Amino acid sequence: MGVVNVTPDSFFPASRTIATDEAIARGRAHFLDGADVVDVGGESTRPGATPVPEREELARVVPVVRQLALEGPVSIDTQKESVARAAVAAGASVLNDVSSTLVDVAGELGVGYVAMHRQGDSSTMQDRPTYENVVVEVSDYLRRLAERARRAGVDRLWLDPGIGFGKTVAHNLALLANCDYFVELAREYQAGVVIGTSRKRFLEQLGRDPLGVDERLEGSLASEAWVMVQGVSMVRVHDVRAAVQLRELLTRPLEAVTP
Repeated sequence: MGVVNVTPDSFFPASRTIATDEAIARGRAHFLDGADVVDVGGESTRPGATPVPEREELARVVPVVRQLALEGPVSIDTQKESVARAAVAAGASVLNDVSSTLVDVAGELGVGYVAMHRQGDSSTMQDRPTYENVVVEVSDYLRRLAERARRAGVDRLWLDPGIGFGKTVAHNLALLANCDYFVELAREYQAGVVIGTSRKRFLEQLGRDPLGVDERLEGSLASEAWVMVQGVSMVRVHDVRAAVQLRELLTRPLEAVTP
């Protein structure tokens, strides 16, 4: 899943594409680089992000979705019902909902749904994330959401434990260490798992030296390799070409080599 941020304030500056033509070009490049789906969002969900008025978010994403849907599968990353409906009308086939409030809309519209766990909202989620057992609590939440999605008629479903959305570094690592558990949970509901670690802040605290967002590619790929090996069905990334090459290295049978 390749990211297209039609925003001026997403946490990774290189991913910001506020101009419509630039965002369309970014999405086309993702498809050419091997993305299976391009995820278009018009409102940043990073910690402390400023909410975007409905009219502005619609103006940002609908023209981009309409054009990219001619190129391949598109998902819409939104928390607003009106934006979800307009994007689906423009050709989006998946609803990526960090708020987990639009599951009934996905069922009604007959589109795929990414159900994500988040503690709090963008303004509060990183203030003081607290869990007794993050793996148990996130999995219980996703189980309830999966059951609701199936009752709503959602056919294509992915579960996302929400790396970085109301979690400390320790919480993120616990979820990644147990991502095979989430894969098994998803199988109970004939669903997949989406993981998004790309360029996120927790990666900078795992190396010897602090890393800015422009220096987190290696950590992104390492974490993506880990979850792919554990059976995660989709990774949400900024660096599509590198992630596709990684996937090919992990999944293509090695050819016999004669010394």
